[in-house]
Amino acid sequence: MTTYVLVPGFWLGGWAWDEVAAPLRAEGHDVHQVSLSLAAGTTVADHIDQLVDLLSGLRDVVLVGHSYGGMLVTAAADRVPERVARLVFVDSGPLPDGMSQADFDGAPPQAVDGMVPVPQEAPPVAEGFDWAVVRERGRPQPIATAIDPVHHGEAWQRLPLTAIMCSFTEAQVREMAPMVPAFALMAGDNWTYHELKTGHWPMFSEPRALATLLSFAQGSAG
Repeated sequence: MTTYVLVPGFWLGGWAWDEVAAPLRAEGHDVHQVSLSLAAGTTVADHIDQLVDLLSGLRDVVLVGHSYGGMLVTAAADRVPERVARLVFVDSGPLPDGMSQADFDGAPPQAVDGMVPVPQEAPPVAEGFDWAVVRERGRPQPIATAIDPVHHGEAWQRLPLTAIMCSFTEAQVREMAPMVPAFALMAGDNWTYHELKTGHWPMFSEPRALATLLSFAQGSAG
C-alpha cells in the first residue's frame, strides 16, 4: 500500500481529485485529498503549514501537486523530507525560492475584495472537460496565495522527482530549464518525466490515465 497526498491548484478543493483517487483506493492505497483553506487573508505560508501538519502524521508519502499546488509540495517536502518518498508535479513544477505564482503567470490576477474569482469562462488550456464543474464547485482564491513568494531550501531536491506534463513536452522542459528561471529546477538525474497531452486539468479530462501514472510513480519511488 502507498500513501498519496493530492494537493489541488487554484479554486479547487480535495473534491477535484475524486475520479483520480477512486481507482487508487480500489488498488488498496491510502489517499488523502487535500482541501486547502480558502478563507480571506490566507497566505502561501499558511497553505504550506497546513500541508506540513498533514505530512507530519504520515510516512513514505507520494506527494502530488497540481498547478499552484506544485510550489506548496516543494516547500512542504523541503521541511519534512523524511516523510516523503516521491514528489510528483502535475502540469506544474518547483518554483525557485522567492518566486510567486504571479511571477510565473507574468502578472498578478485581478482581485475582488482580496479574492481571485473563479473564471466564468474556460481558459484556453481547459481541454477535454466541461468548465462548469469548476465554475460551480470552485471557490475564490485569496490574493496572497497568488502574489506571495515561496521559500524553500535544497532538501527536497534529494527526493525522487516526477513531472507529469500536460501543457509542455519533456523536450520543451529540458530546453527551457537552462534558460527560463521558472523551469530551472526541473532538470536533473533524479527526475522522471511523463507526458499526458490533455490540457491543464487532467484530473477532470483524463482522471484514469492520471491515476495510472501516479500508480507507476509509487512503484518507482525510492
